[in-house]
Amino acid sequence: MINRISINCDVGEGLNNETALMPYLSYCNVACGGHFGDAFTMKETTGIALKHGVKIGAHPSYPDKENFGRVSMEMPKTELISTIQQQINTLKKVVDAASAKLHHIKPHGALYNDISKNEQLAETFLSSVEIYKNKCLLMLPYGSVVAKMAVEKGFGILLEAFADRNYNNDLSLVSRTQPNALITGKEEMLAHVASMINNNKVYTVQGEWKTIKADTFCVHSDTPNAEELVEYLFVNTIKVENYGKV
Repeated sequence: MINRISINCDVGEGLNNETALMPYLSYCNVACGGHFGDAFTMKETTGIALKHGVKIGAHPSYPDKENFGRVSMEMPKTELISTIQQQINTLKKVVDAASAKLHHIKPHGALYNDISKNEQLAETFLSSVEIYKNKCLLMLPYGSVVAKMAVEKGFGILLEAFADRNYNNDLSLVSRTQPNALITGKEEMLAHVASMINNNKVYTVQGEWKTIKADTFCVHSDTPNAEELVEYLFVNTIKVENYGKV
């Protein structure tokens, strides 16, 4: 039986469902201009998070609003570092103005996936967030190239798994182009998360059990029934703010 959980959501992405989601979250990851968002949406989202005591993180992306940051981009290293830093700094100014703290950084979409397996891109990402090493945690996937490198470089990390997404054998997420990419059934999601918490195992779409570890579980705010899933996950578990390595 699940008896503890930390839930996070990617927010400030134009769904306007933050008020419904925040009461059930430990962490929120705020879009900061790469795939969505501007100073207004960041300020609004930050205010809702603070009202509910949710820890605020930056959610930088490839600079690609047209594709919502879900398509890989080839960029010069200096340009990628610059856009990541600019996005985080924009949110940090909003958070500072609210007398709050930027708690963590979680890359978004294709950037998240790419740095999970590409050492060169992982190195670039970690270089871009080096200035936050002693100030913010990094939210990253278990077994990824970037998580391993982050630990080696002395970053504090939060391991993340996805409550609303299916996995492949290599622990990559099933592509959103596939019909089985999303988990939208409440009981199916609960079983999925329970296995990861209680057994450190996830059942892949290829029909195998794979080891996985997580400190926090994500439900995407643009999953069709995100509000329902988050509430169901929360009320069927006990929210523990210090779950795992927080």
